[in-house]
Amino acid sequence: ALVMASCSSPNTLDVRPMHLRNREIADEEEAMIRGEQRRLFHGAIGVREQEQCLGHYYTVLWRNDEVGEPVEVRFEYQQGESGSRVLTKTQTFDGSMKKGRAEFRIIGDDYLKKGRVLAWRCSLWRGGREIEHRQSYLWE
Repeated sequence: ALVMASCSSPNTLDVRPMHLRNREIADEEEAMIRGEQRRLFHGAIGVREQEQCLGHYYTVLWRNDEVGEPVEVRFEYQQGESGSRVLTKTQTFDGSMKKGRAEFRIIGDDYLKKGRVLAWRCSLWRGGREIEHRQSYLWE
């Protein structure tokens, strides 16, 4: 059993969230966070442009060894002002791809007017069937 456990494939879906709450850059002691903040603010010069960068960023790394049918990464979420309504964003990848990276952003006016993301669910689909999903603690 131990040998079989060591041969298992890595996660097929990995979701990395980042919440950019304000325009202040992190302290010197938090180099990784500071670097990510600077990357997200890159090119935003004025205060208004920097405010448009505020919000939620989700980086999704996926892997699926099958080939053939297109891959869809689906991101469903609920925001503070949307109530129980589920909003959806998707990204589609070529069927020949075995791994990839999808970026989902709820930023700018979507974030400033509709509020923060309260719950989310991310799923990997190939050929109309769900391969795997990850979700936040509050997702129902």
